[in-house]
Amino acid sequence: MSEATVSAGYAKALLDFAVSCGADEAQLLRRADIGGEILGDQDNRLPFARYVALMRAAKDESGDPALALRFGAASDFRKFSVVGLISHASANMVEALMQLNRYGRLVVEVECAGDGPRFQLSERNGERWMYDCRLNPNDFPELTESTWSRFICWTRRDFPDVTFALEATVTHAEPEYRAVYDELWQVPITFSAERNGIRGNPAWMHVQIQPESRYVFGVLTERGDALLEELEASKTLRGRIESMLMPLLHTGDVSIDAIAAKLGVSRQTLYRNLKGEDVTFEQVLDGLRQKMALDYLRGKRVSVNETAYLVGFSDPASFSRAFKRWTGKSPREMRGV
Repeated sequence: MSEATVSAGYAKALLDFAVSCGADEAQLLRRADIGGEILGDQDNRLPFARYVALMRAAKDESGDPALALRFGAASDFRKFSVVGLISHASANMVEALMQLNRYGRLVVEVECAGDGPRFQLSERNGERWMYDCRLNPNDFPELTESTWSRFICWTRRDFPDVTFALEATVTHAEPEYRAVYDELWQVPITFSAERNGIRGNPAWMHVQIQPESRYVFGVLTERGDALLEELEASKTLRGRIESMLMPLLHTGDVSIDAIAAKLGVSRQTLYRNLKGEDVTFEQVLDGLRQKMALDYLRGKRVSVNETAYLVGFSDPASFSRAFKRWTGKSPREMRGV
């Protein structure tokens, strides 16, 4: 599997929650090595390792070792990902789980056993279980905590008439904050189990969510499919380079030599490999600057001069000339001011 990523929306939701719990935003971003600008678009991607660093910094800075549990219980999936919207627009719980497996990597990419779906339903001794099949879950148990909290607490909150979770198992050892598990999940819990699982109420599988919203469901899945295509494209060399360039644009250190060094190859090898994808380094850099500039200006989050700086232009006039070449308009015309 290539380098795993998470959506910027997922990271931003964690960042905002940690700040609400008393952590300092600037300190969290510094410790996780995340540029704040990448979080401006929830569909941007950042390395999974930085999300891990953000979670652990958040626990430390907030002084709450159970922060991942609370984050999962409190966060609304619909507010930070189209995947949450698709799940809530599904006709029933079975379809929602199918869509979660289909689009889940738009939120977080994980490696699963046998390349099968991440969440699998299984009958065991006449009981219905849902298992999280990601590999090496104890390397980052906080993801188990937040994921199971979201499943258990969301279904209880949104569907109070039909209990979903009857029991839970987790593969990691019981932590000192066990009481928080009991407070939030309100089900029997087995620690150091063989698998991460939730024993569900069989009646839950027949719960209707939005059986009449097929138009909305179709619109959302079209968006999800487009994002999946973009995610696949990001696995190309061009996509990897764009991911490396994005947090560096504002620094100006965006030479082909610097990127080649990060990739551990020579300048000539990088040039040759890009040529195999029918693109040059200059085209990759220019295209990324154009995309980011359009995102900033359309969102009206920053000024024209700030946009020029963020995409790597020290001179606003040079940025304006480049923008005119890209779009045929001036930055101010695009921003509507």
